[in-house]
Amino acid sequence: MKQRSIIFTALLVMFVVVGCKIPKEFISSSGLKATPNPLELKGGLIECTVEGNFPEKYFRKNMELSVVPVLKSTKTGAVLRGQAKVYQGEKFKGNNPVINYKKGGKYEQKAIFSYDSQFDQCELYLEATVKVKKKVITLEPVKVADGLIVTPNLIYSNPSELGSKVIKDNFERVKEEKEDAEIKFLIQQANVRASEAKNINNLTENVKKASQDSNLNIKKLEISSYASPDGGIELNEKLAQSRETSTKNYINSQMKKLKAEFDISGSFTAQDWEGFKQLMDNSDIQDKELILSVLSMYSDPEQREKEIKNLSAAFTEIKEKILPQLRRSKITMTKEIMGKSDAEIRRLAQEDPSKLDAEELLYAATLYDNLESQKSIYQKSIQYFPSDVRGYNNLGVVEYELGNVAAADRNFSRALEMDANNPAANLNKASILISEGRLGEAKTYLGNAAGVGEELNYANGAIAIAEGDYYKAVTLYGAANTNNSALARILNKDYSGARNILSNIEKPDAKTYYLQSIVAARTNNVNDLVKSATNAINTDRSYREKYLNDLEFREFMSNNAFSALVK
Repeated sequence: MKQRSIIFTALLVMFVVVGCKIPKEFISSSGLKATPNPLELKGGLIECTVEGNFPEKYFRKNMELSVVPVLKSTKTGAVLRGQAKVYQGEKFKGNNPVINYKKGGKYEQKAIFSYDSQFDQCELYLEATVKVKKKVITLEPVKVADGLIVTPNLIYSNPSELGSKVIKDNFERVKEEKEDAEIKFLIQQANVRASEAKNINNLTENVKKASQDSNLNIKKLEISSYASPDGGIELNEKLAQSRETSTKNYINSQMKKLKAEFDISGSFTAQDWEGFKQLMDNSDIQDKELILSVLSMYSDPEQREKEIKNLSAAFTEIKEKILPQLRRSKITMTKEIMGKSDAEIRRLAQEDPSKLDAEELLYAATLYDNLESQKSIYQKSIQYFPSDVRGYNNLGVVEYELGNVAAADRNFSRALEMDANNPAANLNKASILISEGRLGEAKTYLGNAAGVGEELNYANGAIAIAEGDYYKAVTLYGAANTNNSALARILNKDYSGARNILSNIEKPDAKTYYLQSIVAARTNNVNDLVKSATNAINTDRSYREKYLNDLEFREFMSNNAFSALVK
């Protein structure tokens, strides 16, 4: 009997020991699913959800299990540890999800890491720790995801694409200038007096000179004749028309003497009410505002004429200073001045920039496609016109396109020192900050870039991509045929739209072809993948390594044609 009791006790102890056996491993990797896998960068974060099931009789009733996602760089060995997720058995005292011993249960955990470029090549592990009473056991780590797709980072690959704006010159090949002459008439007279004729004579002399200058072109001669508003309508119409006729006849006689002929157009105004108001506004006549207010009450010209006569009797200044100025003819010569030719501007920009004005020198830069030539001219613009913000801004844009980001930043900053509210300089400074990932600061500058044009949308589109709002980015880029516009559509999974944009880019570069490769890979089009990869590598040999390390193309490494290109 005693022996039976000893055997029963031993069996009970064995049962308890076996029943409390602690798991030696976490759920096997075959029972776990990570989404996405490979991992994906979005909005500056690496996020992944891992799911699985705890098997029956795995989770002991008095057990606590802590699971920590760990991101490991396969390139540098660096480690990022995520937030732990804790589960507990049915009898463990705590507030964590409970897993039934007999039935098992669902495992689910979200891992979130802030992006660091040294983890572009990485693996995601789960490290689990089991605790039963005072005993703690660390289980073998389980790998659940392999690699990271960093396609959104292509927004930074060509910094100048983020948005840059040259401030245009105001160069005009043909400038229009006006020259005026004016003669006065005595009250109720229309003859051109000798004392007034000298004004016309000076103008007609200039007309002749202009006609003999190959760089000038007389566009038109116009006469506008007036009568003051203190006479009757019928009288004033005849008077103003007579003044127009006599003025035209006198000019024609002078032009005939100068052996120069031009068509002269004419018009007349019977009662120069607008001229009256303007002279009154500019005068120092007492109560002028009250006088104008009273006159404005009358829309009938005859009634207004009567009131002006009454006022003229009361205010001698109106009679002596205002009305005589309105009895006149105005002669306007409009001439076109021909500017320097492109060839001459190019020559002077190289040989003697001092002979060019600011607009001509800035225009000279647009005559070159070569960035180094443009850079040289903008440097000269700064030298000869150091207070012109456009020279610094435009030099910064060229430096940006040449890849000299630090030099570009210095020039944009200098432009902003001169004009803190300049829209183009603010946009360009923001682009530098976006390329450095300093999105908050960039937004501040973009707030001062209103009115700069569609480039503002493109810069905000780049920020939207960086922040992971791909739909917004697509909206901001609109129908723009640019690399980054296509990238926005790729990330938004609109592969047809991206393909269309890339095929319409006017000057495709290596990045254009690389994006075409991503579209081809994601749509499983091997022929297009090989073709676009060939173009990208032929354009820029450094892209060979990009293809080799980019997980977008991992599944195609076994394809002989593609593999031969990148290895």
